[in-house]
Amino acid sequence: MTTWYDEVLYTKWYDKGYAQRFQIDRVLFEDKSEHQDVLVFENAMYGRVLAIDGIIQTTEHDEFAYHEMMVHVPILAHGNASKVLIIGGGDGGIMREALRHPNVSLCHMVDIDDMVVEISKKYLPSLSDGVFDNPRGKVIIDDGCKFVKETTEKYDVVIVDSTDPLGPGAVLFTEEFYNDCRSCMSPGGIMVTQSGVPFAQPDEFPTTVARLGKIFKDSTVYLASVPTYACGLMALGWSSDDAKHRDVALATLEERFKKAGFKSRYYTPAIHKAAFALPAWMNDALKK
Repeated sequence: MTTWYDEVLYTKWYDKGYAQRFQIDRVLFEDKSEHQDVLVFENAMYGRVLAIDGIIQTTEHDEFAYHEMMVHVPILAHGNASKVLIIGGGDGGIMREALRHPNVSLCHMVDIDDMVVEISKKYLPSLSDGVFDNPRGKVIIDDGCKFVKETTEKYDVVIVDSTDPLGPGAVLFTEEFYNDCRSCMSPGGIMVTQSGVPFAQPDEFPTTVARLGKIFKDSTVYLASVPTYACGLMALGWSSDDAKHRDVALATLEERFKKAGFKSRYYTPAIHKAAFALPAWMNDALKK
């Protein structure tokens, strides 16, 4: 008998005839941590899949699209980032991409759930690709909200790789949290956030941008195409007190990317520039 995994994120669409389902070919890990339900399973199309509290978090097959756009856009837009803070990101994909930049001398990853980190090391090793042993990186098991409120460190780039605004991840979408993030950023720093799938979650990205706009001088979203996150494009929140970071010339991005000295599978400087061009309906939603 075939076993299917139905994402709870889309259950509200059942009465309209839509669902997102993944066939479970083999369960590799299933348990409940102190904070959430964690599942890793195999799927013929997407490879190994990490799900938390009924929602797909990442897959081996397409994780690079999300992780590259979450990391390389802010770091290359900044141009001189040496300290990076990751909130969430327990699978290691964000830290992996951040430490591909030779100018990044320090990268802290703060995740509330050590189970996610440990099972990702064991069952999804390609995502972290050994980065947890990199001396420039440090994993901190702690509440991200508490950490940004108390840290005395100043970061050039802050990346919030959170779950959706449900359960323990809900506090990572509040004004208080965003304000605390700003307080631990260097002047001219950039923060990016996971901001949902606009077509399926139409209220999430304008709400995020409105909250960020009360704290930062420049806030918007940019887009990435990640097949796992159904219904089209993924929105990634952007905020900074320096609006120039959002409009870096293509030639400058190309020079910075070449100097960084690594190859990517999704990110290009041209994609970087284009990602900030939003469909008309999204611009209308932001204006409202």
